[in-house]
Amino acid sequence: MKNKRIDFEARFWSGSRKHSGIKLLESYFHFNDLVTAKQMLNNIMIYAGKKKTPINEDSSEIFHFHQALRSFVRACYAIRLKEEKWSITIPPENRSSLIQASLSNEEYQNPTRVFQNAFAEYSIRDFDYYIAVAVYFSMGVFKNAEESSLISPYINLTKMLDAAYLILERRTQKNQ
Repeated sequence: MKNKRIDFEARFWSGSRKHSGIKLLESYFHFNDLVTAKQMLNNIMIYAGKKKTPINEDSSEIFHFHQALRSFVRACYAIRLKEEKWSITIPPENRSSLIQASLSNEEYQNPTRVFQNAFAEYSIRDFDYYIAVAVYFSMGVFKNAEESSLISPYINLTKMLDAAYLILERRTQKNQ
């Protein structure tokens, strides 16, 4: 059986072709910190729903974010396929809700569960489509915006950002 490699399509924004899922996440968060990435995704969603107002961001920034987010989704898919576990058990009294962010208790304890749930619901192509539609409608003024549901993929992407950041934090703590 052939080993299928995932093309992360990161050449444009990271300058490198070869990455593992974890290395690509490190590159992603090197270029986009968690707060900025979530804020940009949120702005894109808000302006995609506004039919008469284009987003205020520079179009080159939006394009760069679009390309990086597509690679991010592919990296999350690759991590989902790995056998390595990132689960930990933290007593409830030591858990911070700020660090937990949008993750449930189960997802916080095992962040790969976020990726498993997201890719059980949507494929990489579905996420690519969602990102493209959201960016397209956020950048222009349209009378008839697409009526498809953008909320569920948006929630999954937000959770994936939180889970990926948590995995990287746990990885650095594990290596110290």
